[in-house]
Amino acid sequence: MESRTKGTPQGGVISPLLANLFLHYAFDKWMQRTFPHTSFERYADDAVVHCRTEREARTVLAAIRDRLAQCGLELHPKKTKIVYCKDDDRRGEHEHVAFDFLGYTFQPRRAKNRWGKHFVSFLPAISTKAAKSIRARIRDWRMASTRNNRPIEDLARLVNPVAQGWMNFYGRFYRSKCIQVLRHINEALTSWARRKFNRFRRRERASVHWLGGIARREPALFAHWRFGATPAAGIGGAG
Repeated sequence: MESRTKGTPQGGVISPLLANLFLHYAFDKWMQRTFPHTSFERYADDAVVHCRTEREARTVLAAIRDRLAQCGLELHPKKTKIVYCKDDDRRGEHEHVAFDFLGYTFQPRRAKNRWGKHFVSFLPAISTKAAKSIRARIRDWRMASTRNNRPIEDLARLVNPVAQGWMNFYGRFYRSKCIQVLRHINEALTSWARRKFNRFRRRERASVHWLGGIARREPALFAHWRFGATPAAGIGGAG
C-alpha cells in the first residue's frame, strides 16, 4: 500500500471542501486584491472572469496562470479560453464566442425586446452536455421494461420531482431549450405504453395519440406537460 504525504484521495468526500477552501484564498482573495475592479464568478474549480477588452483579458489570464503556478496548480489547457461576448452591440470577430458554465452554454442567441423586435443577445441556455445527461437519465428509468404493471399515475410520481428540478435549474434562461429536452420523457412514456398494452404493440403513432389524449384530459398529470412539453393531441379511437 502506497504511503501518501500530500493531496486528498480521489473521490474522497472531504476533497471538494478542501479544494474550495484552498481556491478561496489562492484565487478569490488574490483576485480581489490584484484586480479589484474585475468581476468574476467561481464554482468549485470553474471560473468566469469579466474583462472589458481583449488586451485586459490577456493580461488577467497571464496573471492568473502565474498565480496558480505559484500555488502548484495549472489552468486546463483546453477549457481555458478568452471568449468574445458577441451580440448586436459587439459585432467583432473572435475565435471563441461561446463557453459553458454550470450546465449552461453562453453564446449569441436570438431574443425579443419588450416591443417585439428581434435582436441578437449573449444569453445562456442548457448546455449540450447537460441535455445529454438528462436524456441518459430518462433512458435509465427503464419505464419501458420495469414498470409495465404500474398505472401511469405511478410513473408521474416518479418523474415529476426530477422533471421539476430540471426545469427549476435549466429552465431559468432560454426556457424553450430545456422544454425541448424534456419532450424525451414523452418518448419514454409511449414506449412504456407499447409494452404495457397489447393494442399498441408495433403501433407507435397510436401510442402517441393515446398519450396525447391523456395530456388533453389531465394536463397537470406530468410536470413537463405543465411547462409545455406535451405530446400530440389524442385523436381517433386510440384511447
